[in-house]
Amino acid sequence: MLVTAETIQPTGQEPLAAHGRPEHERPVIGISSYREQARWGSWDTPSVLLPSRYPDSVTRAGGIPVLLPSVPGAEQTVARLDGLILAGGGDIEPARFGAQPHPQTGGVRPARDAAELALAAAALEHAVPLLGICRGLQVLNVALGGTLHQHLPDLVGHEGHSPVAGGYGTHQVKAAPDSRLAGILGPAASGEFPVPTHHHQSIDRLGAGLVATAWAADGTIEAAELPGSEPGFTLAVQWHPEAGDDPSLFGALIAAARQRQRA
Repeated sequence: MLVTAETIQPTGQEPLAAHGRPEHERPVIGISSYREQARWGSWDTPSVLLPSRYPDSVTRAGGIPVLLPSVPGAEQTVARLDGLILAGGGDIEPARFGAQPHPQTGGVRPARDAAELALAAAALEHAVPLLGICRGLQVLNVALGGTLHQHLPDLVGHEGHSPVAGGYGTHQVKAAPDSRLAGILGPAASGEFPVPTHHHQSIDRLGAGLVATAWAADGTIEAAELPGSEPGFTLAVQWHPEAGDDPSLFGALIAAARQRQRA
């Protein structure tokens, strides 16, 4: 018999899954983060940060959150992760999707754009479960060759998608009944349902393979997914589930991450 690390099981330890980690180990979920000037105590310094709602939501769903800074090579972590969240944030540089900047486009961070587009590509390449949130939906769309509306009020004629500075508004969304999204949200998705919102950009032309699966009443695309992406789980929403009361999207990501662990 050939004795290897895989055939040795120390007494008193639980069985190992195929990847060599305990079967019950909580999935590790990478979350893209901000690089911004931040203040605390007597400090005022460039920082890597993220609103705590994101890691808190992952933790409550059963995962272990790991913040991924916007640095070159961050995408090399993806194959080692069980899941990935592309978080919300500022606008994507319009040149990334072949457009000139709109006067209202702001908060552009080219280093973050580069890092997150690479993270998205790596997640798709390695079939790592991916949940995009707000900007994360836009990053996924651009990564797949899609384009964005740079200022929604010009298109829809109202500020309902971002009515509160520094906070979240609420509007109604309707999901496609046969979508993965509707299956995750359950009975709540049988009609219109409220979502926390804060964005002024949205999908224009869908990226390759993406299918829109939820819309606001004004026609704004509010979710998209890659059909047949099992076991990858590639789904993104324009709203902010981390700021709401429904944890089902985070639960679905963790379930997909556990499936990846067992693969």
